[in-house]
Amino acid sequence: MSTSIAKQMNYSVPKANSSFRLIQLMGKAMEDSTKTDIEAAVFRRLLAHLDERKDVQNIDLMDLAGFCRNCLSKWYREAAEQKDIDMDYEAAKQIVYGMPYDEWKDKYQTER
Repeated sequence: MSTSIAKQMNYSVPKANSSFRLIQLMGKAMEDSTKTDIEAAVFRRLLAHLDERKDVQNIDLMDLAGFCRNCLSKWYREAAEQKDIDMDYEAAKQIVYGMPYDEWKDKYQTER
């Protein structure tokens, strides 16, 4: 989250490597673990939404939002590696797509 957006939302950007900290979100204190739980739920909801909207092609997402399912897969893999979890790109794509990427592509990807 950019600093300017963080200021607008009254959100203090947490510092890295703090084992337990409180953050301010809309003026209310939130424990780090609660924030992580909420972020995880939002991510799962985003994946579920994208799964329900297979008609929305990755190229359309890139054009409109600047990211796509493949970007989410790369970010997932990078986050896993930051936790010392060895994950290849194909495994991350299977998590994001909910099936092997080649299968998803055959079933749902259309020509533009």
